[in-house]
Amino acid sequence: MRLATYASRCIENEILMFFRSSRKSAGDVSLSDTIETDGDGNSLSLMDILCAEDDMLDSISARESCSQLRRCVETTLTRREADIITLRYGLSGKPPQPQREVAKLFDISRSYVSRIEKRALEKLKLELEKQ
Repeated sequence: MRLATYASRCIENEILMFFRSSRKSAGDVSLSDTIETDGDGNSLSLMDILCAEDDMLDSISARESCSQLRRCVETTLTRREADIITLRYGLSGKPPQPQREVAKLFDISRSYVSRIEKRALEKLKLELEKQ
């Protein structure tokens, strides 16, 4: 009888300790814990949401920088400079064009395209530094 009494007390204490430790860590949250599952069965964790929001902030910042640059191109540069910069750097949503292609479009030499581009970039740099 003594062993059974002792054993039952030990088991009871172990169970109580388990519940106490579970209660302490009940408020703990892991970034990799699954929050929910989408329709395809893919799990979504807190880390996925935090990373997505971080990417969103970078995306918003990049878009704001692009719109600021476009405004500067429109207001600071001559029409020819703006067209050349837009073509060279793909600001119109099209792929960037090499100097050779831009020179053909404007019927000027590559070196002249290079000089116009260099002057335009310098103007943009000064304007953006002011802002």
